[in-house]
Amino acid sequence: MSGRQGRHAPRAERLRVAVLVALSFLLMTVWAVAMLAAGALTLFRARRFYSEVMAKALGRAVLGVWGIRVVVRQEEPFPRTQTVYISNHPSTLDPFVLIALGLPRTRFFMRGGLRKFVPLAVIGHVMGIFWTVEQQYPERRMRIFQRADRILCRTGESVYLSPEGMRVTTSEIGHFNKGAFHLATSLGAPIVPMYLEIPPETNPGKGYATRAGTVTVHVLPAIPTAAWRVEGVERNAAAVRDQFVRVHAERRGGAPLVEAT
Repeated sequence: MSGRQGRHAPRAERLRVAVLVALSFLLMTVWAVAMLAAGALTLFRARRFYSEVMAKALGRAVLGVWGIRVVVRQEEPFPRTQTVYISNHPSTLDPFVLIALGLPRTRFFMRGGLRKFVPLAVIGHVMGIFWTVEQQYPERRMRIFQRADRILCRTGESVYLSPEGMRVTTSEIGHFNKGAFHLATSLGAPIVPMYLEIPPETNPGKGYATRAGTVTVHVLPAIPTAAWRVEGVERNAAAVRDQFVRVHAERRGGAPLVEAT
């Protein structure tokens, strides 16, 4: 590559990313209007349709813009009973990958700061997302989780949340927060871990500079929680994180987990 071509390459890459971000934002805006209209027409009583049909289609559309294909590897279908889904959190692609799965009767936790993007705020409102705050506000976080616990106890819905904060590096699994494990303990619902595997050349990390590729979702065996107690939350969180660490090491070494469905 000549020096001039080398200088132009970063500019071309920035332009590519900017165009794809704009297209994604446009898609989210259109979907937000459509979901708000659907919510109004159904008196906001058809959450499964908003999440499992409309949001699922949005996730796939945005991933399609970026050239991302999702492959799910699992031995059994997703449960129809109340479940706490968790996963690692390797990149900004994760929310779109997760809603593209169409998890049955599932609500989501998302970082409250994302509500500054109006289309996401609208979509989240229609889907019934639980918006969280940062770790430095423990009392507010506790109230948010307590409210979610009450709602989920009443509705019997499943829930997704990531105990791993956005990691700094893709080389290791980050610290696990305890909120997901407190919630699973209270509900007595099994945890279904999902390991998101994103190739290094595709993974944008905290940014948006992703490349076309395949994201593999490895659905691991369910973990029963009926015997869990509050005093064991830290121990249980550490044990589940250890499982993710093992899977992460196995996948970096190329070890197979389960077959694709």
